Amino acid sequence: MAVTILVLEDDRLFNETLCEFLEEEGYEVVEAYDARTALDRCYHHRFDLYLLDINLPMENGLNFLRSLRESGDETPAIFLTSRDDRASLIEGLKIGADDYLKKPVDLEELALRIRANLRRYQGPGRYEIDDYLVDAARYRIFRGEEEVELGRKPFELLLLFLKSGGETVTTERIASSLWSTAQEASFGAIRVYVTQLKKLFGDRIENIRGVGYRFRLEEEERKERG
Repeated sequence: MAVTILVLEDDRLFNETLCEFLEEEGYEVVEAYDARTALDRCYHHRFDLYLLDINLPMENGLNFLRSLRESGDETPAIFLTSRDDRASLIEGLKIGADDYLKKPVDLEELALRIRANLRRYQGPGRYEIDDYLVDAARYRIFRGEEEVELGRKPFELLLLFLKSGGETVTTERIASSLWSTAQEASFGAIRVYVTQLKKLFGDRIENIRGVGYRFRLEEEERKERG
């Protein structure tokens, strides 16, 4: 599955330039020109990274990111700003921005910053489980030389299980991880995703009745390569 990036930039020409560049880099891109539209985009999509302008009509990028962070959205965010005042940049980082670039933006540097932030967020780990190799950074899973098709949310659920270290993961935690607070979680969908994963990993996945699920992952059976 391709990494999806939201570009929030009110300069239409610059927005188009960013989107075209990122698509050439292999990303899926969704554009927005104001914070209200961007919030609607977040309701309908789950993004892997935000590129945010600070100076925007109606509501600035700082307030937009603040509202996301207060809702529990921890998606990596990079500010693109022409502001020179240090206070705005400091405020952005305090709110929860992961990085920033000043305009005019060097696109090659932007590409490097995006990859670095995605690595930090997704983690560099590669997990070997039974006959499967799970590449967390690229959201891909292989059995031998053959890639196994797995949807985005089932893959995110798998990563949540793997990072839990064998501990029980509550249904509520799964819902908050797979859906932003602007989206309505589907507990029926969670059961479907668990069923899909059980087809790959069988009885490693235990249903903890009334609580959630546990991915049985003894340390001697797990190899993690960074």
